Amino acid sequence: MAARNLLSEEDFSCPVCCDIFRDPVLLSCSHSVCKTCLQQFWEKKGSQECPVCRRRSSRDDPPCNLVLKNLCESFLESRSQRASAGSEICSLHNEKLKLFCLEDQQPVCVVCQTSKKHKNHECCPVDEAVCDFKTKLKTSLESLQQHLKVLEEDKQACEETAAHIKYQSQHTERQIKEEFEKIHQFLRDEEAARIAALKEEEEQKSHMMRRKIEEMSVEIASLSDQITNTEKEMEADDILFLLNLSSTLKQLPHTPEKPEKVSGALINVAKHLSNLKFRVWERMQKILQYW
Repeated sequence: MAARNLLSEEDFSCPVCCDIFRDPVLLSCSHSVCKTCLQQFWEKKGSQECPVCRRRSSRDDPPCNLVLKNLCESFLESRSQRASAGSEICSLHNEKLKLFCLEDQQPVCVVCQTSKKHKNHECCPVDEAVCDFKTKLKTSLESLQQHLKVLEEDKQACEETAAHIKYQSQHTERQIKEEFEKIHQFLRDEEAARIAALKEEEEQKSHMMRRKIEEMSVEIASLSDQITNTEKEMEADDILFLLNLSSTLKQLPHTPEKPEKVSGALINVAKHLSNLKFRVWERMQKILQYW
């Protein structure tokens, strides 16, 4: 521990970021650099050079410097413990922290002010820095609190709007369904009415054809009987045939007339289908104003 206390913060500082090492890696030239700092340096430089001596690294992925990493962690832990205990003494120089480095934003002692890390940095007394920064933080805090209030109000308004949007959607959907149900019902009624008209015409035409068929069936039966009787008379003996000839001739009808064709017997398909969509649309237009 005594040997460790002889080391200063500069001994644990990265040559690139000048802060305590974070995940230090060991280059082939024996210099150590933060892993993130080295990657950023290589990306910016475009070559794998050491940030300190500019010697080219022989490895794309330098190994972690575990010894230095453990020392840095111990140093940070020791400094954190002293800070948490309310210590106002510099962990590096055992001097009271009377100054505040405005550039690095941290308390320093008079010896730190002359060190390499804080050399030529503007510093001010701690109590003055505390007063200034508390005032600035108070102003920023008030602004943040006001902004938070505005955000909460806007969020509430958005939530209310979202809820109203859902209500609007559901209410409008019900209205749409109701309107379309009216249209569907109108179309179902129109369909039923036109099918009923078709069935009525079918019944009329079918009744007319049944009556015609019945009349023709009676006539066919009568003619069939006459033909059968005449054929029997013709098969009789000659004398008997001649004796009954006068009666047979009287029973024969005059030359029958050809059956009359029934006009308008078929269903008037054109009447039911012609311009059907247009006629239904016309009727729909007439009732739209009442919906």
